[in-house]
Amino acid sequence: MLRAAPVSLGSVSARERAGVIRLELLTGNEQRAGEVSLDELDAIVADPRHLLWIDLEDPTDRDFMLLQREFGFHPLAIEDARRRHERPKLDIYEDYLFLVFYAARPSESDQLFTTQELSLFIGKNYLVTVHHEPCPEIDAIAERWREQADQIEESKQRVALLLYTLLDTIVDNYFPILDALAERTDRLEEEIFEGRDRGALEELFQLRKRLLALRRVVGPERDVLNLLTRRDIELLGPDTAVYFQDVYDHILRVTDAIDTYRDLLASALDAYLSVVSNNLNQVMRTLTAWSIILMSLALIAGIYGMNFVNMPELRLPWGYYAALAGMATLGISLLIVFKRIDWL
Repeated sequence: MLRAAPVSLGSVSARERAGVIRLELLTGNEQRAGEVSLDELDAIVADPRHLLWIDLEDPTDRDFMLLQREFGFHPLAIEDARRRHERPKLDIYEDYLFLVFYAARPSESDQLFTTQELSLFIGKNYLVTVHHEPCPEIDAIAERWREQADQIEESKQRVALLLYTLLDTIVDNYFPILDALAERTDRLEEEIFEGRDRGALEELFQLRKRLLALRRVVGPERDVLNLLTRRDIELLGPDTAVYFQDVYDHILRVTDAIDTYRDLLASALDAYLSVVSNNLNQVMRTLTAWSIILMSLALIAGIYGMNFVNMPELRLPWGYYAALAGMATLGISLLIVFKRIDWL
C-alpha cells in the first residue's frame, strides 16, 4: 500500500529542523508511520519491491549531508540541488539520474507567473525531490499516487511512471499561463487600435520580458525531455519512452505557443509604433496647415503695414475693407483646400 507521513532521518527530530521531509512508500506488505531510521531507509532502498519517494522542502545542510551519505549522490549533484537558479538539465550518473526542472504557476501580480525550481534524484526504486518553497504540484501528485497505488504496484517501471506523472503535471500547468498571456496580448492590441494606448509600450515590454523568462526555462526543459525519450537510458527502461514522448509533445506545444505570442507582441509593438507615428504625422499636418493659413494672412498684413509714402491703396476709403476681404477670401480658400486633403 502507499503511505504518506512526515518523517525524520536519524536522530534529528522534526522540531529541530527548519525544513520538512515527507516520505511516500509503496510496498506490498508493510505499513509505515512515524520515524524512519537510517537503517530502515537503507533496507527500503535495498529492497527492489519498494518504491520510495522522499520530498524535501527547504532542506538544511544536514539534510543534504544525509542524502549524500545514504544514497551516495555525487558532490556536484548535491551542490546543484543546494544552489538556486540552476539551468534545467539532466545529468546521468552510474546508478541514478539528476534532473533540474521548473514548475510555473499563474500570478495575479504584474509578473504574470512565478517559477519554482525542483531538483530530482532518480534511482531504480526511489525518487528524491528537493525544493525550497511549498510546491502544490507535489501534493497533487502524492494524492494521485495514493489513489492509483494498486495499478502502480503492478508496473515494472514504477519510478519512471512517478517521474512521468510529476513532469506531466508541471508541464500541463504551463498552459494556463499561456492562456493568460494570450488574453493580455489580445487586450493590448485592442487598446492600441482603439487609441487607448496610454502605458501600452511599458506593458508591451513587460510582456516580452516575461515571455523571454518563460522561454529561457522551457527551452532547456525541451532538451531534457528529448533526452528522456531515448530508449537507451537503462534506469528508466525502454517501455517508458512513450510516456516521456507525451510530455515532450506537450512542451513542444508550449514552446511553439511562446514563439507565436512573442511574434504577436513584436507585431503589436510595430502596430503601436505605427499608430504613434501616424498620430504624430496628423499633428504635424494640422500644425503645417494652420501655419500656412496664418502666414498667408500675415503676408497681406505685412505688405500693407509697410511705411512707404507712395502706396495708393492706403489713401482709398475702402482700402481697409478690401484688405480684410482679401485676407478672409484667402484664408477660407486655404481652409477648404486643407480640409479636402484631410490635413484639418
